Amino acid sequence: MGAPRLADPALLVVAAFSRHADALEWAVERLTRDFGPIALRSPLFSFHQTKYYEPTMGGGLQKQLCGFEQLVPPEQLPRIKQRTNDLETELAGTGRFPEPRPLNLDPGLLTLGKLVLATTKDQAHRIYLVDGIYAEVTLRFEAGEYVPWPWTYADYQEPALRGALKDFRDYLKRAIAARSG
Repeated sequence: MGAPRLADPALLVVAAFSRHADALEWAVERLTRDFGPIALRSPLFSFHQTKYYEPTMGGGLQKQLCGFEQLVPPEQLPRIKQRTNDLETELAGTGRFPEPRPLNLDPGLLTLGKLVLATTKDQAHRIYLVDGIYAEVTLRFEAGEYVPWPWTYADYQEPALRGALKDFRDYLKRAIAARSG
């Protein structure tokens, strides 16, 4: 019988996407206030793989990944997802943008072996956590690369985005070494 042990802390990664650069900057400011300094920001990626969000967010969406300095215990993921949902609602409520949903924030946890994203939508491959929040292993790290599953969102299958996550993983390795050192 295996003995239970606490999970290692993970790198908090939040994917922010919008068609408005100022909405993305607002998100970075608010996320920093809530979760601490950002250690890494990916380049902006064109979010063109689906039209699912266009009715509520408009076209020409850009996505950016933010990785935070402070590693977090995995059990915080539901609380983090609830907070990012609140931030989306807060910005939408300002009326500064013509779309009903000017910003989408998707938090996840990066470990050395996987990327887990939080969601409010149930599917066969997702695990219920708490308070209406589910978790999905979106990518796995195998043979030096992040590898998608059949259910992985199309944008997370893109080589450039997975390459950015490898940079985030390198940061995580250094953070773990510093904690152990």
